[in-house]
Amino acid sequence: MDTVTVKLNYPTAFDGVVRDSLTLRRPKVRDMRAAQKVAAGDEDGQELALFAALAEVAPSDLEGMDLDDYHRLQDAYFRFRTPRKDQPADAQKAGEAPADRASDVAA
Repeated sequence: MDTVTVKLNYPTAFDGVVRDSLTLRRPKVRDMRAAQKVAAGDEDGQELALFAALAEVAPSDLEGMDLDDYHRLQDAYFRFRTPRKDQPADAQKAGEAPADRASDVAA
């Protein structure tokens, strides 16, 4: 998958044109590094810079999006991220120790 298109529930102006969808391209390491340089020490700013680069829009336009649509954009970004075999598939569980298999069995 090279791109993901997000249908916006609340159309928003991007570069002066109201759009009802936004397409993200697959991220590269250079995109992440550029976003880190643009917004050093600001995780939210880094995410905005990264998503703006992937969608080829201005970060300020993303800030004008409805929050529900922005969450959908975040979900679309994470579709590019495939879980590693040694990592939990659920991003909320990242960093947790693997569950003891014996305790997973119903008694």
